Amino acid sequence: MFFFKNFFPLLLISLFALSNCANKKNIPQENFQEKIEKDETMNNNLDTATFAAGCFWCTEAVFQRLKGVVKVESGYSGGTVPNPTYEAVCTGRTGHAECTQITFDPAVISFSNLLEVFWKTHDPTTLNRQGNDAGTQYRSAIFYHNEVQKELAEKYKSHLDSAKIWDAPIVTEIVPFKIFYKAEDYHQNYYNRNGNQPYCSFVITPKIEKFEKIFSDKIK
Repeated sequence: MFFFKNFFPLLLISLFALSNCANKKNIPQENFQEKIEKDETMNNNLDTATFAAGCFWCTEAVFQRLKGVVKVESGYSGGTVPNPTYEAVCTGRTGHAECTQITFDPAVISFSNLLEVFWKTHDPTTLNRQGNDAGTQYRSAIFYHNEVQKELAEKYKSHLDSAKIWDAPIVTEIVPFKIFYKAEDYHQNYYNRNGNQPYCSFVITPKIEKFEKIFSDKIK
């Protein structure tokens, strides 16, 4: 991100499907989503999900638009360096991934709904890369907060792999959540505040437009 965001002509390469994967097949619209939700424990309290799916500007913009999502924060997780800065994370030596922490109302949108959006809005088969953004900080990961989230994530991943949705196997990490470090203020709500900037215009806007068409019934 640190390099390519300053060389936006290269970003035209990134204008591909929501999953950033040209050979991705359509995810079957079968009863799997309904089936998996039956296994999910629902309550009236707010819950938390933490996902890494490449540039956090992109994932933040996607999840902000969902009904039932109360708050989305961009930050860092999965590494060993305490209180990391953006510059440190960009070196790839902190072990942290750029991620989004999502506060949601499970009475409106379930964790399995969030998983569906997660899988469909990035390429989970590219190791440590999303489009032109390369490095361990851009890896695909689900940081589960409890055993229910772990089971749902593993079940969904297994289903997608078995269905051969992508030609390559899914490399998404499913690991326990430990700590979330909120990113610097200028990263928060980035797309909504900087939509005219080249990276936003060439990469995030097309992704959002496609996302809103696919998930039109879930948009605020």
